[in-house]
Amino acid sequence: MQFNEPWSKKHKRVTKETQFSLSNSFAEPLNNKELIELTLARGDDELVDMYNNHSLMYSTNGGSLDLCEEIAKLYGDDIQAENIVVFPGAQVALQTVAFALLDDSCHSIVFTPGYQSVQKSAAHAGSQITEIELTPQNGWAIDIELVKQAIQKNTKYIAINEPYNPTGVLMTHTQQQQLKDLADEHGIYIVSDEVYRLLEHKDNDRLPAIADLYGKGVSVVTLSKPWGGCGISIGWIALQDLELKQKVIDIQYFGTACASRASEIQAIMTLRSSDFILQRNIAIIRDNIELLAQFIEKYSEFFEWVRPNAGAVAYVKFTGPMNTTEFGDALADVGISIKPAYVFSDPGTADSGYFRVGYGEKIMPKALNALAEFVDNHKEQWRKIS
Repeated sequence: MQFNEPWSKKHKRVTKETQFSLSNSFAEPLNNKELIELTLARGDDELVDMYNNHSLMYSTNGGSLDLCEEIAKLYGDDIQAENIVVFPGAQVALQTVAFALLDDSCHSIVFTPGYQSVQKSAAHAGSQITEIELTPQNGWAIDIELVKQAIQKNTKYIAINEPYNPTGVLMTHTQQQQLKDLADEHGIYIVSDEVYRLLEHKDNDRLPAIADLYGKGVSVVTLSKPWGGCGISIGWIALQDLELKQKVIDIQYFGTACASRASEIQAIMTLRSSDFILQRNIAIIRDNIELLAQFIEKYSEFFEWVRPNAGAVAYVKFTGPMNTTEFGDALADVGISIKPAYVFSDPGTADSGYFRVGYGEKIMPKALNALAEFVDNHKEQWRKIS
């Protein structure tokens, strides 16, 4: 299978020199000093000593026990340390799981638009794929009837992303249960990118992790999104299927077999500081999404959306006289970064009117103000063209 060129490659080239980023998808990061201060304030001096004095030998394949134990606390009774596999981030986890499950005799179901690693990992593993298009008319929700129609005798894998990147919407509990029941009926694995889980805008919307809900569910997570731990470069999968776990670890030997021990210890520090970090970050997100809602209402002549209910991203439609590739280029010229539709779909298949906005950082209001200034400077011209 030929690997796709990264869709975000063009975006990174176009926005290399931008001053204001509305394209970042993570919540507010800490710095290492702050992380250590939180750890010491909690009385966890031993963990700081471990960080300062750890051996530089290899860590354990699939994750050291202390980190796996800490991660398992995020889940129910069916997920213990043995049900966790650690990776240097979530993208390699998605790819590894696909290679462990699939080959060219298999069929998979994926959804578009979406994050490229979620959409393409099955194809990279050699699987036949059916792409189901999600639409704003349906609130970007998965249509269970379309999934039923897409299932074939050799369907083995459904890849979902909940909360959903780039739109920030989250399926309901009923929809999740319907998808799980359908997959269970046909013996299909559900690989669920849950990197924005724990950033629900209302706590009652939070779904069970698919690894808790379903024996053939695989939850994929990274520290980058809810905790803002991008530079720690730690992700993981949680799953009940220990036979699949061993296949995943075997595949890891051909990639990155073990994570940095320093990163593992930072990950433990972060997870033990979850209450503080998540409360702080969801407060930032709630403030920023209100500012974004006010922006879209003020400039409703040119922008529309399905309002997100989870995560730190939104998919916004620009209804002015250019597509969002052109809009993104124009913004980059004045130092503002967005992610146009081409970052989330194959060329020619995306709704070219959409772009993704990130609102998880404290600096986001400055970037939004810069966007508002750009709109004010161009709206009369756009009206004449329209």
